[in-house]
Amino acid sequence: MFLKILMLVLFFGVMVGVGVYCRRHATDVNGFVLGGRNVGPWLTAFAYGTSYFSAVIFIGYAGQFGWKYGIASTWIGIGNALIGSLLAWVILGRRTRIMTQHLSSATMPEFFGKRFDSKALKIGASVITFIFLIPYTASLYNGLSRLFEMAFGIPYVWCIVAMSVLTGIYVIAGGYMATAINDFIQGIIMIIGIVAVIAAVLNSQGGFMAALDGLARVTDETVSQTPGAFNSFFGPDPLNLLGVVILTSLGTWGLPQMVQKFYAIKSENDIHKGTIISTMFAVVVAGGCYFLGGFGRLFNVDVDTLGFDAVIPTMLSNLPEILIAIVVILVLSASMSTLSSLVIASSSTLTIDLLKGNVIKKMNEKKEVLIIRILVVVFIAISAFIAIYQVQSKDESVKFIAQLMGVSWGALAGAFLAPFLYGLYWKKTTKLACWVSFIFGAGIMLVNLFARDVFPVILQSPINCGAFAMLAGLIIVPIVSLITPKPDKKLVDDAFECYEKKVPASQKNSLD
Repeated sequence: MFLKILMLVLFFGVMVGVGVYCRRHATDVNGFVLGGRNVGPWLTAFAYGTSYFSAVIFIGYAGQFGWKYGIASTWIGIGNALIGSLLAWVILGRRTRIMTQHLSSATMPEFFGKRFDSKALKIGASVITFIFLIPYTASLYNGLSRLFEMAFGIPYVWCIVAMSVLTGIYVIAGGYMATAINDFIQGIIMIIGIVAVIAAVLNSQGGFMAALDGLARVTDETVSQTPGAFNSFFGPDPLNLLGVVILTSLGTWGLPQMVQKFYAIKSENDIHKGTIISTMFAVVVAGGCYFLGGFGRLFNVDVDTLGFDAVIPTMLSNLPEILIAIVVILVLSASMSTLSSLVIASSSTLTIDLLKGNVIKKMNEKKEVLIIRILVVVFIAISAFIAIYQVQSKDESVKFIAQLMGVSWGALAGAFLAPFLYGLYWKKTTKLACWVSFIFGAGIMLVNLFARDVFPVILQSPINCGAFAMLAGLIIVPIVSLITPKPDKKLVDDAFECYEKKVPASQKNSLD
């Protein structure tokens, strides 16, 4: 216990120390929200990865999908690495960095407002972001409850309070730069932790081949009547597995807190390095999480009573104390990194895109940073309250909150992915097409939340519905753009001129 507490104290001390150290970078809006657009490739890549993979992935998704699909759940991690990281950086990274700086936009709603010259579009995007990021933020605490009670025997509430206060301190003090540096430290902890836990869990089952053989002998006729389904290449339910891959991989392309990482990277050249680093990080962390979860059925877990969140903690419960301490730090790292990213995205969006110029007519730089800091506290407090209320309430209606958390990712990505992607690449994208995507993406997920039975069986799952919303948006935006009035040519040409800037090339050898 002394060792575990000592590791926690050191971890929290480093996080707060980094926040205090970085306070000089957070004196203006550009510094607080984007680190002055001067963040290197290693910090940006790790910030992207740690914001992507939270405790929800390690405890919730890895346990749930590992139980459902067996070793084939590793495909989710591979999809996260190739689609959610590699392709996202290749397709979005450079263009996002160049155009957002050209348009002087610090948030995704501000990008929509300036790219399409629409104040209403900016406000609409900020409202969607505000509504759906709050429950998503609250979900980060879910994976910590069983783990902390198992490791420390302390109430879950104190874990939420401590994590909220300490995250708030370093975000308020140092802004984005403090978040990026802490994400780098937390990312290293996650890599070491994942590798160590996988090795220990497989060793407890007699090694990889023995564990795989044991998985082949597991049968569950409610899932599949095929022998060896849980150690097969595509698992017992390939179609639903594909839905999970699409939602958790393609979804990052439309999430404000993820795309914002490209705004802040130091230069266009750093995008190439960041692409490689981010992809390798995702292979280890996401691939490792889902690979580990795939062996969940080898352990005696009563998921009907305890739920899928019990799968990973049960797998870890008999590990050596030092490894359990590392896992606790790992999950804290995953949660705090994502929490800090979300609250910066939420508070900056609400301040810059909704309050400034609308509610508060005159807002100077100093006041803007102050309001963002205040809203960081507000967002952390609200998400912590929701998490505490959910875990303590005996009211069945509180399950609504948990459902809303699952819908958040699909709604945000379904609304924003297509208009943001086409806005970067296609000059014919129209303002009305963005509105249709916003309404369709957020609307279909809300209908799925409140009236799930009206959907076909395959779309009743929020995960499949979210994947459908994203893919449908990629078709809706070009169709609506082609049948609606063309955007102003000068506006579009001004936005896209940043891609045509000529740069000098050095000549090292004579051509004679």
